[in-house]
Amino acid sequence: MMQVGRAGYLAVAVASAAVLAGYLYWSRGPLGLRNTPYDPVIHPSDFVSQINHKYLSLRPGTKYIYEKKQGSKIERTEVVVTNETKKVMGVTTTVVRATEWLGDTMKEDTRDWYAQDKDGNVWYFGEAVDNYKQGKIHDHDGSWEAGVGGAKPGIMMPKSPAAGDTYRQEYLEGVAEDVATIVAVGKKVSVAHGAFEDCVQVKDWSLIASGAEYKYFCAGAGFAVLEEKAGWAALLRPERSELVKVTAE
Repeated sequence: MMQVGRAGYLAVAVASAAVLAGYLYWSRGPLGLRNTPYDPVIHPSDFVSQINHKYLSLRPGTKYIYEKKQGSKIERTEVVVTNETKKVMGVTTTVVRATEWLGDTMKEDTRDWYAQDKDGNVWYFGEAVDNYKQGKIHDHDGSWEAGVGGAKPGIMMPKSPAAGDTYRQEYLEGVAEDVATIVAVGKKVSVAHGAFEDCVQVKDWSLIASGAEYKYFCAGAGFAVLEEKAGWAALLRPERSELVKVTAE
């Protein structure tokens, strides 16, 4: 991770050209995010129908399959860009379904909502989560929807990611406060699916929970190609979920 000063830096408010009066707050450290009001103003007319970002391109009908070793079992995640859409805050979002399996047992079934603005930023508008226990839906912890109960959308991938940029991915105070920091650009990454030259390394972390992970988004891949633990946790118990297969209708 690119280190950020704990003493804090002044937050820099950058308004996305496509969101006009909306506010996308960037910072060089966590204190900047905590101390800066977050109130993006969303205008549906500022969004486009397709998500075709260089590092995050969501083409309906595409399926991404990931695998991670969990003891003697394999945890498999299937991410499908569906043909479904959902209106959130008046914005037509693309529905992406992610299912997680441990062996033959489903752990989670989630539908995430993404949209891209005219300037090229990819926004995250929430998720509907079904958590499973012993083959049955146990709860919906982690669910949130922008515009409902104080929840606000965040950025999943900025138009031009640059090392050091830190931004909110989601916002529901005390419930969903995930943050991303661009650690590096131009990385090379190799996974079971193949080798990639032009990748962005993103550190996902939270203002309200411990732990962090790295995600790698590569030009032409469409979605993330690799997730792995970050920090001391990675040394004690390394985990790596990598892209093994991509199919398209």
